[in-house]
Amino acid sequence: MPDAPAPAEPALDRDALDSLVEAAASHDRDAFAALFNFYAPRVKAYLLRLNAGDALAEELTQEVMLTVWRKAGQFDRAQASASTWIFRIARNRRIDAARRAARPALDETDPSLQPEPEAAPDEAAHALARDARVREALAGLPEEQVVLLRLAFFDGLSHRDIAERIGAPLGTVKSRLRLAFDKLRRVLDPDSL
Repeated sequence: MPDAPAPAEPALDRDALDSLVEAAASHDRDAFAALFNFYAPRVKAYLLRLNAGDALAEELTQEVMLTVWRKAGQFDRAQASASTWIFRIARNRRIDAARRAARPALDETDPSLQPEPEAAPDEAAHALARDARVREALAGLPEEQVVLLRLAFFDGLSHRDIAERIGAPLGTVKSRLRLAFDKLRRVLDPDSL
């Protein structure tokens, strides 16, 4: 005796599917099971058509159906049908997965991602002494030259921008900066003279 054919899937029209989503919103497990049985294979097939591999399509299908369970209360049949709503979720999950895949993974050995090595104690002491000498040398400059040095090196302004900012001729800015450098050089590196 031949095997009996499998029972046919019950016919679900748009209203019945919309009602199932609304019932799932109130945590009706039977309604969600019916939704899952109806949509999961269709969502997976859709994701496969969107070039998701089998494993990714399976994973995304699970995410989509979990989202349907969690957000069924947000479904509004006046805005879209259950099918439109669910397949939009699936499409968005596929787009998110493609974006994640397109982002390169960070290389943990990349030198630019490594913290600066701590300076050796003698280097740290030399740096502190050098900083103190620079501060002392700057304190010996006239205030107008210190202002120009700050604008040039801390604010990163060009000579022309400095001249415009302080309302002085470009030649004056250049000569004052040159005088400031000469004074700093004499204090910081007296052997270079």
